[in-house]
Amino acid sequence: MKNFGRVVRLALRYRFTLAVSLLCALGVGLLWGANIGTIYPFVEIAFQGDSLQQWVDSEIDKSRKTSAELTDELKQLRRKLADKPKKGPGLICAKHPPGRSGKLNLVPFSADNKRDDHNTIRAKIGLAESRVAAEQKAISRYQWLKPYVDRYLPRDPFQTLAVLVGFLLLGTVAKDLLLIAHYILIARLSQLSTFELRKQFYRRTLSLELARFGNEGTSDLMSRFTHDMVYVANGTDILFGKVVREPLKMAACLIGAGWICWRLLFLSLVLAPATALLIRWLAKTLKRANRRAMEEMAQLYNSLDETFRGIKVVKAFTMERQERWRFHINSKKFYKAAMRIARYNSLSRPINEVAGILTISLALLAGAYLAMGGETHLFGFRMSQRPLNLGALFLFYGLLAGAADPLRKLSDVFLSLQRAAAASARIYTMLDRQSKICDPQHPRPLGRHNRDLVFDNVHFAYRADQPVLKTINLSIPFGQTVALVGPNGCGKSSLANLIPRFSDPTAGEIRLDGVPLTQVRVRDLRSQIGLVTQETLLFDDTVFNNIRYGSPQATTQQVIQAAKQAHAHRFVENELAEGYRTVVGTGGCRLSGGQRQRIALARAILRDPAILILDEATSQIDLESEQLIQKVLEEFTRNRTTLIITHRMSILSLADQIVVMGQSEGILDVGTHEELLARCDLYQRLHQLQFNDLRQSA
Repeated sequence: MKNFGRVVRLALRYRFTLAVSLLCALGVGLLWGANIGTIYPFVEIAFQGDSLQQWVDSEIDKSRKTSAELTDELKQLRRKLADKPKKGPGLICAKHPPGRSGKLNLVPFSADNKRDDHNTIRAKIGLAESRVAAEQKAISRYQWLKPYVDRYLPRDPFQTLAVLVGFLLLGTVAKDLLLIAHYILIARLSQLSTFELRKQFYRRTLSLELARFGNEGTSDLMSRFTHDMVYVANGTDILFGKVVREPLKMAACLIGAGWICWRLLFLSLVLAPATALLIRWLAKTLKRANRRAMEEMAQLYNSLDETFRGIKVVKAFTMERQERWRFHINSKKFYKAAMRIARYNSLSRPINEVAGILTISLALLAGAYLAMGGETHLFGFRMSQRPLNLGALFLFYGLLAGAADPLRKLSDVFLSLQRAAAASARIYTMLDRQSKICDPQHPRPLGRHNRDLVFDNVHFAYRADQPVLKTINLSIPFGQTVALVGPNGCGKSSLANLIPRFSDPTAGEIRLDGVPLTQVRVRDLRSQIGLVTQETLLFDDTVFNNIRYGSPQATTQQVIQAAKQAHAHRFVENELAEGYRTVVGTGGCRLSGGQRQRIALARAILRDPAILILDEATSQIDLESEQLIQKVLEEFTRNRTTLIITHRMSILSLADQIVVMGQSEGILDVGTHEELLARCDLYQRLHQLQFNDLRQSA
C-alpha cells in the first residue's frame, strides 16, 4: 500500500475539497445514527399512546420511586454491617443482584448463611450505592429535558407521533443531501488526483531515453495509462468515499450502542479481532492476485497492438487463425487471473456477514437475558448500572444493525483497494525510474553551431556484451554534408542517435563546437537539430499543425514558405480538400508516402536547424518524390551541418564526405565518392548492388 499512499498524498493537496467532503461524511454518519435513534421514542412513547410530557413525568416518577426503595435498603444493609454477626435469625441481602424493581430481596439469616460476611455486605452496599447514583443521574437528565419538552412539543399523543415522523423524514432528507454532496466532492477529489498522477506519469515517460521505448514497447505503457489508472481512480474514490463515510456511520451507531450499554457492546464485539486478522490476510492475497491480473492485461494489450499494427502482414500470410489462437491464450491467462481474484473476493462478504450475525446473536441473547429478567449482571459481571427497558434494548439492536450495514458495504472495498494498490505499484515502478539522459547540474551555454561536430573515440552498446559502435573518431566541420553508408546493423542510426542524445556513448565523447554534449542542456542541444526519419510520423491533426510542430511560434506565412521550400505547397492547395486545414489521419494515413515525407521535410525546414539528420528519409518514396526532395535538400543543406543515412546512392551526390561503416569494424573509410570507389572494397560492393538494383528495376 506504500505506493497507493503516494496517490493519497496527491489527493491531500486539495484541502478544501477534502475538508468539505469530510464534513459531509460526518453529517451523514451523525444523521444515520440519529435516524436509527428514533426507534426509542417510537417504542417507549408513541406506541404506548403517551405524549413526550407524559413520558418524561413517568420516567422521573419511576426513578424517584426506585431511588427511594434503594435508599431504604441501603439503610438496612448499613445497620446490618454495624451489628455484630450473630447465629440467630436475622435479615441479610441475597447473593443475587437487584431485579427490575430495584429491591435487593432480603432473605432470613440462618446458620447456613455463613458466606454472608462483612465483605459480601460491603459489596451489596457498593452495588446499591451505584444504583442510587445512576437513578439520580437519570432524574437530573429528565428534569433538564422537561422544560424544553413542555415548551416546544405537543401534548397530544398523535401529534407527538407526527412530530417524530417529521423529524425522521427531515433527518433522512438532510442525510441524503449531504450524501449527494459527498459523492460529488469525492469524485472531484479522485479525478483531480488521478489527473495529476497521469500528468506526472506522462511527463516522466516523455523524459525517458529513447531505448526504453524500444526495449519495453508501448503496449505495457498503454496498459498502465488506461487500465491501471482506472483502478487507481476507483481506489481513491472508495478510500475517500466509502472508507471514510461508512466507518463514520458505524461509529455513530457503536457510540450510541455504547452509551446505552458499553459492556454489552464490548461482549458483542469480542470476535472482531479474529475477523480483522482474517480480512488482513485476504487483503494481501487480493493484492498479489490483482498485480498478476494487471500483468496479464498488459500482455493482452501487447497482443492487440502487434496484431493491429501488422494487420497487413497477418492478412497477407493468412495468419488470422494463429493470431486468434495467440489472443485466446492471452485472454485465457487473464481470465484465470480474474477468476482467482473473484474466488478470493467472494470470501470477503461472507466473512463480514458471519461476523455480523455472530455479533448480533451474542447481543440478542445477552440483551434478552438482561432485559427480560430485569438483571444488571451476566455471569457475575456487571453489564449495566440500571436494568435495560424494552425501548433501550430495541434501540441497542437497531444501532447494531445500523453498524452492520456499513460493515457489509465495506466488505466490497477490499477488492477495489487492493487493485488500486497493485496498480499504483505498477505505475510508480515506472514513475520512479530516472532517465539516463539528464541535464548537468551546471550546464554550459551553447550558441548556435558554427565550428565542428567531433566524435572522439566513441564506443556505444545497448548491452554490455553486444557492442554496436567501437572506436568512432570523426570530425564534421560546420556546413559540411556527411553521408553514412554500410550494411544493415552496422550502427549508422545508432551513431546518428548519439547527436541529439537519444542515447549517450558508453565510452568516449562527442563535442559540438568544443563543448561536450553531456555538459549542455538537452533542450538547448535539440533546439538546433532537425530530424527526418525513414518512418515519417505525422500526428492526427491538420497539415498546418504538423508542419508547425516543433515551431509553435511560427506564423502562417512562415509555415506556407516552409511548405513551398519542401515542394509541398502545391499538392496541399490543389489535392487536399481543405488545404492546410486537412486532417491527415493517424500517422498521416490519408497522405501518400511522398506527401508525408515532404510534410516532414517542411517541418524540419521551418525549424531552421543548425544540424540536419536525414535517417533513410527517401527510402520509402517513389523516384519522382525523391527527385523533388533531393532538389529541396540541395538548397536547404547549405550553411548547416547535415548527416545523411541512406542505402540509395543517388542521394550521395549531396555529400561532401562519405563515411563507410562495417558490420563490426566501426568506420572503415572516409572520402568522396570517387576516392571510395577507388580504394574501399565494401563501398564498391554497395555501389555495385545499388547499380544492379536500378538496372533490374529499369
